[in-house]
Amino acid sequence: MDYSSAELMIVNAARLLKDGDVVFVGVGQPNMACNLAKRTHAPNLTMIYEAGVIGAEPAHLPLSIGDPTLVSGALSVVSMYDIFSNYLQRGNVDVGFLGGAQIDRFGNINATLIGSDYAHPKIRLPGSGGAQEIAAWANRCYIMTPHQKRRFPEKVDFLTSAGYLGGAGGREKAGLRGKGPIGVVTDLGFMQPDETGELILTALHPGKSAQMAIENTGWALKVAAHLQTTQPVTEHELKILREELDPTGIYLKGG
Repeated sequence: MDYSSAELMIVNAARLLKDGDVVFVGVGQPNMACNLAKRTHAPNLTMIYEAGVIGAEPAHLPLSIGDPTLVSGALSVVSMYDIFSNYLQRGNVDVGFLGGAQIDRFGNINATLIGSDYAHPKIRLPGSGGAQEIAAWANRCYIMTPHQKRRFPEKVDFLTSAGYLGGAGGREKAGLRGKGPIGVVTDLGFMQPDETGELILTALHPGKSAQMAIENTGWALKVAAHLQTTQPVTEHELKILREELDPTGIYLKGG
């Protein structure tokens, strides 16, 4: 069965969601993962969008957090202030999906710039949006990104959203309530923090190797003693992605 690296990540991210979860959803691949989960094993998933939409039931793929399709059939529409203060910061959001240009060994995310000089960076990136708040306050977070060495440096060039900061206990010292990034889904496998807060390889997708992950990580990636293998992508999951959620391949064609 042929599938893209994007489809592989989306399917495995969807499987991390539990029925009944309240999820802070962004656009793009995380949005695809949430909608796939809702159409398969988690029909009671509640999706919250940054624009203020609670319990969204989008009829088609939303192209932004302000897409009108998010409002039709939603449970409630409130202000962005209410979403962040009365839902996210109060602990009412179970899951946040995150991404970024760089993720370091402690799960810290950079979505601001590439380079050491803030005033004159090599590349200026879009920035945080609501990601830093989600990283701080969601009860648990997952990161989705292709497994490439440039995306996984030992230390991010700029700390946009907090992972485990300098290691275990860093979040608590900083006053952050959420558990932080408890898993990173890539097109090679799955990474999770160990007892020190460092991301280690805990699972591989079928056909991938630990050596591939090690070679595409910017630090000396540790491998779990009991390395697992994820379940293969199914035809049913691909059919939902390709025919219902993204028939034009906006998010599915690439990695």
